[in-house]
Amino acid sequence: MVNYEKILKENGQEHLLKYIEMGNKEQKENLISEISKINFNQVNELYKISNKDNEKAIESCLIEHTKFVDKYRISNDEFEKYKNIGENIIKNGEYDVVTMAGGQGRRIGHNGPKGTFLLNVNPKPKYLFEIIADGLKMANEKYGITLNWYIMTSTENNDKTVKFFEEHNYFDYPKNKVKFFKQGNLPLVSEEGKLLVDENLHIKYAADGNGCIYRAMQQGGVLDDMKKNNIKWIFIGSVDNAILNMVDPILLGLTVSDGNKIGSKSVVKRSPQERVGVFCKKNNKPAVIEYTELPTEMANELDEDGELLFGESHIMCNLYSIEALDIISKNQLPYHSAHKKATYLDENGELIKPTKPNAYKYEAFIFDGFTFFDNISILRGRREEDFAPVKNAEGEDSPETAIQLYNNFWKK
Repeated sequence: MVNYEKILKENGQEHLLKYIEMGNKEQKENLISEISKINFNQVNELYKISNKDNEKAIESCLIEHTKFVDKYRISNDEFEKYKNIGENIIKNGEYDVVTMAGGQGRRIGHNGPKGTFLLNVNPKPKYLFEIIADGLKMANEKYGITLNWYIMTSTENNDKTVKFFEEHNYFDYPKNKVKFFKQGNLPLVSEEGKLLVDENLHIKYAADGNGCIYRAMQQGGVLDDMKKNNIKWIFIGSVDNAILNMVDPILLGLTVSDGNKIGSKSVVKRSPQERVGVFCKKNNKPAVIEYTELPTEMANELDEDGELLFGESHIMCNLYSIEALDIISKNQLPYHSAHKKATYLDENGELIKPTKPNAYKYEAFIFDGFTFFDNISILRGRREEDFAPVKNAEGEDSPETAIQLYNNFWKK
């Protein structure tokens, strides 16, 4: 039997002994079982990156502008070339799509998985999942295929997501073509590095970031399933983009034509302060710098044409060859820390609801997978045709702005 008392004391987590004492028999057994499964070495290493000065870390790297192709400035011949290459791959059944849907809708005031949020668009309101399903059905009809649709959920929202699809008859998408898989979790820790406990005497966990999709696809059997189906290219997009095009033959054709294993779409940053990551070359490898890590001076830097030098926004529209996903899934991406508000049970058994950030969560970023390759194809699109995110309750990137972009797009 694991000596949990010794392990906790060795790792500075002996406060958990008080929670074991306050629980009933079942709660004690569950908490001890959870403690026995924690990788304390990993927790200790993660805590070291908490509150790290990310701007200084960026300044120690060689950061350069990255090339892109503007979809609306390429010649007709190039456009047709990329289109034909991409459409042939899609029609041959060598293309799959993945939706990242592990998040909750709390930031937009929604109680449930974010994909279940109802957007009041014309001519009738639609759920975010429904909008994606409609787009895929149109692609299926256009290309004479039926795409496999993989959906990454989280431990927190998986059951509710699957139930939601069942209740809505999968939005008339073939049920056998929709497959769910879960991302992983990591423990939350306090500002002092202590593990937190919830009101039910469970260790508090949070999803480990969109960058863990690669490992989740490998462990969830998704990559094996794709290989079995002879899939060559995979698009991964986010559930909260109301005009997301998951089947773009131009991006696919460009990436194949360039001889690259990864591709992505971008739109021009609205302003230097916009809260989006931007593409760059970091130490000669394709990368994205998150808005929280981009030094102000670099964010405002202009090129010779007066455009932002680091102005290509990463909008979570990423394309991979199956070989690329295989490579990334076998490697551990770096983790980043985020300072968050986390409700927790204190050592006196009182539930604490903080009014300011009090804990660290750790997450990997999907774009850190780009650094395993020398180059990436970036296709610059337009915000009004590619990016209508639902991230904030009001203001920019809110349901209101997403509805307007959606309605304008389909009106055209």
